[in-house]
Amino acid sequence: MNFDVDSKRAHAATGGVEPRPGWPLVVLVHGAGMDSTVWQLQTRYLAHRGVAALAVDLPGHGFSEGPALASVAEMGAWLGRFIKTVDMGQALIVGHSMGTFVALETAASRPDLVKGLVLMGTAAAMPVHPDLLKAADNDVAAAAALMAGWSHHPGSKLGPNPNPGQAMLGAMRALVEMSPPGVLAGDLLACASYDGALEAAAAVQARATIVVGAEDKMTPGRAAGPLIEAMADTTVVVLERAGHSMMYEDPRRVSSLLLSTARGLAV
Repeated sequence: MNFDVDSKRAHAATGGVEPRPGWPLVVLVHGAGMDSTVWQLQTRYLAHRGVAALAVDLPGHGFSEGPALASVAEMGAWLGRFIKTVDMGQALIVGHSMGTFVALETAASRPDLVKGLVLMGTAAAMPVHPDLLKAADNDVAAAAALMAGWSHHPGSKLGPNPNPGQAMLGAMRALVEMSPPGVLAGDLLACASYDGALEAAAAVQARATIVVGAEDKMTPGRAAGPLIEAMADTTVVVLERAGHSMMYEDPRRVSSLLLSTARGLAV
């Protein structure tokens, strides 16, 4: 589904069901070098249960027109304009990794547009390993392999896969390798240079849920501690058999959590 934001195409995946008036709105935001397809299991689950699920492609990603935005602050402001354009009321924003920073920025700057947050794989800061930054600049395939290796619970590398017919590591590598030139490196630099998470968290008025993968090596649970302390109303959920890529390592629990959260906020 396409929208016009800043006179450019902004794409969002809907899970196969066009949003209807009166449905609770859930906006899902992907991480660095990714696009809306990382949420394909969640959008379908939500959309077929009466939730308006919109998994956005940030500018320069997926089917959204570029250029890609250079900073988390710009991404957060863009997301606010996207939600305003959608015009379906306040949103539950679900962010993963870099997307959690984008969600925080939007919630802090546009509280009128945000009903709640779900932050998956988040931290007060996201430094990026020098080897990954170097690979993102020079060898995206190598960067994709590093990200896939670091992002998954050990069991996810061996099976059984909770998603029949899908190879989790291979799918992630393929997705990152398809990112337009320079997008992954730019996203990683935006994450590494962003220092506003705690200030944004302190300004958030909406209820927030922090989802932690027990085996997350990229954003371990302890890294989210300062954010949890900074926000006024926070619940923490730990997924025992998940790493950083929790939306497809434990899709049933993540999808169920998002549905119950969206319905709870709609009351």
